[in-house]
Amino acid sequence: MKTENSYYNQQKRSEVMESARRLRRKFLRYQQAEIVYSLSHKKLMELANDAGAIYRMDGLVLINREIFDEYLERFHEVKQK
Repeated sequence: MKTENSYYNQQKRSEVMESARRLRRKFLRYQQAEIVYSLSHKKLMELANDAGAIYRMDGLVLINREIFDEYLERFHEVKQK
């Protein structure tokens, strides 16, 4: 019974949700994005550029994950019956 109470503890659930939010970053470096999206560097940069998701500053390249994800949804193929 004690484990059930700790499992449903609101504070613990909030901590877990906050940890998950921190793990899902809004911006990724292109090296990280290559791993997350399983794309080659060339293809990733091409798609991110087309999506308008690239941010460049002082030699650092970041990809806005929200913009990129939204762009990728355009390529979603619905299963044909």
